[in-house]
Amino acid sequence: MPKTVDYYICLISPYTYMGDARVHEIAARHGAEINYIPVNLGEIFPETGGLPLARRAPARQAYRLQELKRWRDFLNIELNTSPKHFPAPEWPAAGMVIAAQQRELDCGPLVNAFLTAVWARDLDINDRDTIVAIANDLGLPGQELLDASEDPAIRAVWDANSAKALEVGVFGAPTYVYDGQIFWGQDRLDFLDRALAD
Repeated sequence: MPKTVDYYICLISPYTYMGDARVHEIAARHGAEINYIPVNLGEIFPETGGLPLARRAPARQAYRLQELKRWRDFLNIELNTSPKHFPAPEWPAAGMVIAAQQRELDCGPLVNAFLTAVWARDLDINDRDTIVAIANDLGLPGQELLDASEDPAIRAVWDANSAKALEVGVFGAPTYVYDGQIFWGQDRLDFLDRALAD
């Protein structure tokens, strides 16, 4: 059986964006599969002590900006620390990812494209024309995926993903779960790498 990493994602998380390319490289190097699990942090935070950014203390908000700049420079990636369309509702973009999964399409590039849209391209992933165009550019059926996201059954998957996250012990994104171990945050990817090597 191949190794599998459960990858709990938030499509507007800068840390999910910063770790996305690296978790794919790590998984590929170890022959591991990635199981994408889009979650709603709005459901998870109240149950786990987290706060949305706007409700965090000013000192924490200021420190977050310092960290984003540090990691951007350390990783040498393009990242706008104050994007025009953040925060933005993740739905229906998250629904399109789930719909792609259910059609057995590779949703990894779509996840990365939505993250990149927010943090490097200053695009609004709550704008339907934008997210359809992003999917189309990847060769995916953008309008079909958007239409599918309106099915209550797709929204139910997002809710179920969030409930599963709480059961497992996930409290933020990105979180990588492998072999019963939880690795929270892109700054824990070295530990995931080591676990996959064992």
